[in-house]
Amino acid sequence: MTLSSHPYIPNTQHDRQEMMRAIGVASLEELFEDIPAGYRNPTLDLPPALSELGVKQDIERLAARNAHVGSHRSFLGGGAYNHFIPSVVGAMLNRGEFLTCYTPYQAEVAQGTLQVAFEFQSLVSQLMQMEVTNAGMYDGATALAEAALMACRTTGRSRIVLLDTISPYYAQVVCTYAEPQGLQVETTSALTADVAGAACLVVQSPNFFGYLEDMASLEKKAHADGGLFVVSMDPTAMGLFKPPGAYDADIATAEGQSLGVPLSYGGPYVGLFSCKEGFLRQMPGRIVGRTTDTEGREGYVLTLQAREQHIRRQRATSNICTSTHLVALAVAVHLATMGKQGLKDVATACYHKAHYAAQRIAALSRFALPLEGVFFKEFAVTCPIAPAEINHRLLERGIVGGLDVSNLIPNGMLIAITEMNSREDIDGLVDALEEVTR
Repeated sequence: MTLSSHPYIPNTQHDRQEMMRAIGVASLEELFEDIPAGYRNPTLDLPPALSELGVKQDIERLAARNAHVGSHRSFLGGGAYNHFIPSVVGAMLNRGEFLTCYTPYQAEVAQGTLQVAFEFQSLVSQLMQMEVTNAGMYDGATALAEAALMACRTTGRSRIVLLDTISPYYAQVVCTYAEPQGLQVETTSALTADVAGAACLVVQSPNFFGYLEDMASLEKKAHADGGLFVVSMDPTAMGLFKPPGAYDADIATAEGQSLGVPLSYGGPYVGLFSCKEGFLRQMPGRIVGRTTDTEGREGYVLTLQAREQHIRRQRATSNICTSTHLVALAVAVHLATMGKQGLKDVATACYHKAHYAAQRIAALSRFALPLEGVFFKEFAVTCPIAPAEINHRLLERGIVGGLDVSNLIPNGMLIAITEMNSREDIDGLVDALEEVTR
């Protein structure tokens, strides 16, 4: 081991000598003498080095083995969806001022960062028709789990009731958050839900299977005994259906991925979190506010910092620390670009294309739609053979099939249709389903 220079370590030989002198060693050999000699510089079995061009070509070759929405027709949903992203979203995200941003620990210095968070909060509040929105959560699942914990803090109760049509993945996250704190989590159907004494009733609409719940009756049931009505929703559906604020939700959450965020093989995403103003002090995460300074100039500040990094740990409402600011910026730019009419157009296209697909698939001889009701852009079908086998055969034809939900519906598959699926894509899926199940 020598003191020779290294291209990725900025310390000079003089710097190293000074550090060794400070800790009382004469050489690097002395510094590492406690490590057996045979383990200090082991021979690494590495292939020959490649040029930059060679590395780029090798990575491209490996990436080409992936099946993705750019190379295949996709009908996969279950919580993350392929929607169109206007080019302005990427143009804004790739600006140097935003691309490297992280949680500002002296936040008021970063006025542009705070302004973006404020715009994000304002747009999400309008979308959900809720009074207060925070600066973002990790994702839709953790946002819903935090909402359930918030309901328990607000009501002083320890029982959480989940409707059995919420995402099973979201339900697992709720249990992961709740159980270590001694909170009781129950799952029930809409018809038999007993919320007496519960902190909240947790509902997803459109639900995991894509269908709308009877929110008016569920709201009354949640509030009948002083519990809170906690909702998880698809923000894209708000272009066509009533938002949570319209049916008196106390806390509303969502996965923001469908609003300008690419699928990215599962993340990073951003959770949307809104509530009634009366519950503001129990809201997790951070809230950015707009104010004026002593000279009357407009400025932005962190209005609420209920994290354990800022206040006594036992009083913190959340330990969420990593900033989802960059992804929230994508959501804000997307919402501002699309506008009310754009969101409505996307939602309408999803709705009609999904219903066209469902009608065509239901007409196949051995397929059926097992659920009744109004669905948005996703629906369940029962298949004549195992969905896993169907998806394998579809992939060979350049199609990413639906989500296998056989553990919930016998031979069930969840199919998602968005504005990105053309009529030709849908007809191709129907023809392929018929062919692979003969």
